[in-house]
Amino acid sequence: MKGSLRSLLAGFVACLSVLSVVCPTAAASAYNGHPKLVVIVIIDQFRGDYLERYRDQFVEGGFRLLLDKGAYFTDCNYDYANTRTAPGHATLLTGAYSSGHGILSNEWWDPQKKRAISSVEDDSTHLVGVSGDAKGASPHNLLSTTLGDELKLATGGKSRVFAMALKDRAAVLPGGHAADAAYWIEHKSGAWVTSTYYRNELPKWAADFNSSNRAGKYWDRDWRDGNGATLRSTAHRKAKDGTEAGFYEVVGSTPFANDYELEFAKELVLYEQLGVSGTTDLLTVSLSANDILGHAVGPDAPEMAAMALALDHQLAEFFNFLGHQVGLANVWIALSADHGVAPLPKVASKLHVPSTYLDIPALQGQINKSLATRFAAGKPTEFLKSFDYPIAFLNDEAFSSLKVKEEDAERATGEAMKQVGLRGYFTKAQLAQGAAPNTELGHRYLNSYSPESGWYVLGVPVPFMIGGNGGTDHGAPYTYDTHVPLAFYGLPFQLGTYRTHSEPVDMVATLASLLGINAPTHAIGRVLTEALAPTHHAETSAPPAERSPRSPRPSGELKPAALVAVEGGQR
Repeated sequence: MKGSLRSLLAGFVACLSVLSVVCPTAAASAYNGHPKLVVIVIIDQFRGDYLERYRDQFVEGGFRLLLDKGAYFTDCNYDYANTRTAPGHATLLTGAYSSGHGILSNEWWDPQKKRAISSVEDDSTHLVGVSGDAKGASPHNLLSTTLGDELKLATGGKSRVFAMALKDRAAVLPGGHAADAAYWIEHKSGAWVTSTYYRNELPKWAADFNSSNRAGKYWDRDWRDGNGATLRSTAHRKAKDGTEAGFYEVVGSTPFANDYELEFAKELVLYEQLGVSGTTDLLTVSLSANDILGHAVGPDAPEMAAMALALDHQLAEFFNFLGHQVGLANVWIALSADHGVAPLPKVASKLHVPSTYLDIPALQGQINKSLATRFAAGKPTEFLKSFDYPIAFLNDEAFSSLKVKEEDAERATGEAMKQVGLRGYFTKAQLAQGAAPNTELGHRYLNSYSPESGWYVLGVPVPFMIGGNGGTDHGAPYTYDTHVPLAFYGLPFQLGTYRTHSEPVDMVATLASLLGINAPTHAIGRVLTEALAPTHHAETSAPPAERSPRSPRPSGELKPAALVAVEGGQR
């Protein structure tokens, strides 16, 4: 009996020793180079329900690496209203909303320049990687640090930080102020470019990538589904304006664009030697193809299903590459999206859900006419500079010339917006004072405030009403736009499906805590302690504090990641 007990105790001690080796979460931090590499995958326009919709069709090692062997949060929603690409990417890596990071939309009206500007354009910089003198981009409008910035600060600049996407804003904003480089493509040729903000010339490996015409192999190909049916072609064609359509427009709406991005990502990991030094490195990869296609066909089209399944295979291959190059035991992976998307009006209408297209130029004309009647005795006046539905950007000069103050001009514009069919509005002046109702919707619009731009009004759209005359869009405060996936893979994370409420701002709060570094300056997210192994057990611990009135739902059956590593070998 004593011998049996002694053997049992010896086995127990041996098991604890193995666990301490395979799950060094207590000692892991950026200060000792654990993990070696953090990879954040952002899928542009990837709704939170997609992972469940296609889950039974996913292969081993792709999305299922995170769903089956990671920590997966099913109820992740943005708590703001301006669900656009630029604010979403900024939010994910700053852990703040627009009220903290300042990015209001993809573009806004600049009263000094008297034109619309993009969220990342920077007249003091130039593009690098293509001929000519085109203006470059930088994070100069970003009012917060990012996870990469804090990683750089913590390691005295030794950590390597890179970000990439097809779109400039989807690369620049996640990279932050201190990134070693952000890369995106020149839309016509598909060549990878950066900005003089980061460097004056491309590194040799990136220049060689472009000069070898890697983009060329993705032209003139058919994209087929699993049954062999052709879904799209990348044959050369004319654009709507009669010019030759470019790489972004033609290839960008197919899975070939994701192949192209991940091909570049592998080169970046190899030649920049990410994950092989003594510090923790960071790579952010934003996959843009889903958004380009989704705007045209909507979330319920067969092409979108085929895109998700193709991406599943592509991620499996990329994660396998990371395993061979760095070792998955040395890598943490996080996955999320910048926003969702509304169904096509014809799809919603068939199910008797009220939905239609709105003629935005006509609405802008009606708003201008209403304001002219009130302030200019009916004289035609351009009171709106642009109407990026549902945001109206005002012509401050027109109002000022009539002695109308900002607060009064914005309120009058909001009332005119309600007259043409919007449910309500919030003015810039109102939000700057924090004057919003204490409701979930009020909180979302407070979080959408930015001091950037001139005068503006955030309209509250009617659900499922799409601005434009075709396709679909995002930019509403409703779940079809706010609900996105959030999942983690790596040794610190306790395997399981978590149905407690989470937000995209929680991602960097959690990663920063695990890395032992400061969270970004304006971060407001919580650390997702329920998903951290091995010290927390969701079955016995109290649920985390909620920021919203929603009650937490019970977690699924959990197993510590360390035990998975022991049972299944290296993860």
